[in-house]
Amino acid sequence: MTHKKKRHIISLLVENKFGVLAKVAGLFSIRGYNIDSFSVGPTDDPTISRMTVVVHGDERTVEQITKQLNKLIDVVTVRVPSEQKHIEKELCLMRVHTSSKRRTEVTHLAEIAGARIIDVRAASLLLEVLDTEDKVTQFIELMKPFGIQEIARSGTVALSNPDNAHTSSDQ
Repeated sequence: MTHKKKRHIISLLVENKFGVLAKVAGLFSIRGYNIDSFSVGPTDDPTISRMTVVVHGDERTVEQITKQLNKLIDVVTVRVPSEQKHIEKELCLMRVHTSSKRRTEVTHLAEIAGARIIDVRAASLLLEVLDTEDKVTQFIELMKPFGIQEIARSGTVALSNPDNAHTSSDQ
């Protein structure tokens, strides 16, 4: 029986203390798990931070990762929103080259994709897109022919939808 590797989102609430990020990242490194994206930020409680980790692996691998994470003293909770109905987003900022001839085309494509123009320069536009990882990647591919000068992606953040805890969704 082969185990299919698929994308998993792991959400952790951790104590907001020095060294916790290194411990969590170290666990992945020591075990040889590759991290696709890693996002950390504070919660409404200043003593707690949320970490969102995206990995590819089979169900057994993700189960082992969650068991190992639960053993870390500074980890408060571990959830796998990708196994439930959830909301996920990624932020991307991208500076795209635009000549005066092609600016309208870039602006139109950005509008269709739901991206916002947040800075205008003589030879470029700074675009912001907030969507799922796949939609962000599609938008980047759409902008490549214009010439991407610079790009920054936040990594995925996600929250489970408690009303539908046992269905899967990529909202």
